[in-house]
Amino acid sequence: MQEFARAQRAAGRRIAFVPTMGNLHRGHLALVEQAAGLADVVVVSIFVNPLQFDRAADLEAYPRTLEEDLAALAPLGVAAVFAPPETEMYPQGRAAEPVVQVPGLEALTTDLEGASRPGHFPGVVTVVKKLFDLVRPQVAVFGEKDYQQLLVVRHMVRALALPVEIAAGPTVREADGLAMSSRNGYLSPEERARAPELYRALAAAAAAVRADPGAWPAARAAALVRLERAGFRPDYFELRRAADLGPATPGEPLRLLAAAWLGPARLIDNLAV
Repeated sequence: MQEFARAQRAAGRRIAFVPTMGNLHRGHLALVEQAAGLADVVVVSIFVNPLQFDRAADLEAYPRTLEEDLAALAPLGVAAVFAPPETEMYPQGRAAEPVVQVPGLEALTTDLEGASRPGHFPGVVTVVKKLFDLVRPQVAVFGEKDYQQLLVVRHMVRALALPVEIAAGPTVREADGLAMSSRNGYLSPEERARAPELYRALAAAAAAVRADPGAWPAARAAALVRLERAGFRPDYFELRRAADLGPATPGEPLRLLAAAWLGPARLIDNLAV
């Protein structure tokens, strides 16, 4: 991977990078297509990063579909797929891997997803920094579906002065509004039929806040009731400042973010307000 990156840069080619954990769906492929418009060559990584899983069972159950993923990428003109074994990424073992420390990141990583999944964001930052060092992209594309992760990576790039631009890819949805996710495969047919209620609850709350910012407390309460009636176990449903996920400030761009369990799947989604 390093030799490939050196050769591309020496030839004056711009590298766009899409990091993934595999089990690719149309949302991932849309990021790859976006990346192709930003650079001369596209590199995709496929690595199920153990450092960002807070539960061993979740890591074990995560789908590994390398052959299908390579087949899905083949028509898109990807220049290279980097799919290393864990022993190559963490040669001294997971426990010995030095976690990347980023100044000022605590506020972004200890709330919402960070509160629900301890250790998740330090694992994300560590693997993304290592992948950036290996792939040496000029631009990397991350999906807005994982909005907090997008902000964490952008903060890391600024704080460490990394020479890579971070581009955001819009959330890709199923026809019924459900955000595409590898975890949707955990849903039973009956659960899958109820899953779009998360998006509908977000959309209804967003519409209420756009019409009247003071309606947020009632809109949030109604959304939680709606999700519980649909069989969800809500984790959080919050309205935050879009720039840094701080407390919502009138007159600034806002983001609605939600996470909820439906059966064995923990679904997340967000909408701009």
